[in-house]
Amino acid sequence: MREFGYERVFDVPGAVALLGTGPDARFLGGGTNLVDLMKAGVERPTLLIDVQELPLNTIEFTPDGGLRIGATVTNSDLAAHTEVRRHYPALAQALLAGASGQLRNMATVGGNLLQRTRCGYFSDLAQPCNKRVPDSGCPAIAGEHHNHAILGASEHCVATHPSDMAVALAAFDAVVSYETADGPGELPIAEFYRPVGETPHIETALPPGALITGVTLPSAAVAAHSRFRKVRERASYAFAIGSIAAALDVQDGAVREVRLAFGAVASRPWRARAAERALTGGPADTEAFAAAADAELAAAEALPENGYKVTLMRNLVVSVLTELAEEAAR
Repeated sequence: MREFGYERVFDVPGAVALLGTGPDARFLGGGTNLVDLMKAGVERPTLLIDVQELPLNTIEFTPDGGLRIGATVTNSDLAAHTEVRRHYPALAQALLAGASGQLRNMATVGGNLLQRTRCGYFSDLAQPCNKRVPDSGCPAIAGEHHNHAILGASEHCVATHPSDMAVALAAFDAVVSYETADGPGELPIAEFYRPVGETPHIETALPPGALITGVTLPSAAVAAHSRFRKVRERASYAFAIGSIAAALDVQDGAVREVRLAFGAVASRPWRARAAERALTGGPADTEAFAAAADAELAAAEALPENGYKVTLMRNLVVSVLTELAEEAAR
């Protein structure tokens, strides 16, 4: 491993200022992704800035009844929080579906948002990868891609985003807060992750030098009636091959409000807006759920080995929404 410096910081301005001292400095939260990438040689920071002692480890209500989550809250603490489980159950379920207990005890909210893709070509320095080295190529398109994107991909990259937590945050319209040397800022999560387009190496809209300080979940009654489901290739400790975060409000058999976000099908958490539009105001039954899934997945562009994800996601939409509708009818 290459030599690098290490500094622990205790206040946000100090952390931001220290990052600005060198172009190859990186913030270190739990390190569950960054350290792996350093071992592989994908990340080569000259300085690690340990942010775990920053005063960003609280979860508190906002004035409108939402929740403000600090960036250094661990995945375990967030999943176990009483108000998260009560008001945003899909978020707690998504966190518990991710990684192992040991990793959840270390991983932080800020770091989870910035996870890099698990595409094998990205972490293999012997292979080209447009996400790692711009304009070097994407061998996954003609190579191994059974777990790659079917929505929103481009000829430059077909990798998927690995975070389960971010899928639930997308369904709940979370807002990411950050701090820069010029002051604080916010990004709705729908704008936080950039479309892959021609620049897959630019994954977020965070300004240069920004430190994520927290995430705000707006108050939403529908979020209390939510569920996250993840399909993976083994029962534990595996990344999703398809996942869904869904929330449903049904009144008199009709859909009053619905939220849907997909995971492991695109370079970012995929908010299923077409499906939501198709469902809102209509019947809450399996035929409508299937039609809505078809409306969303009409945009899918599968490669030879990942077409199964279209059927997988259709089945996830129908099964999870059917369960939520049955619960609403009791």
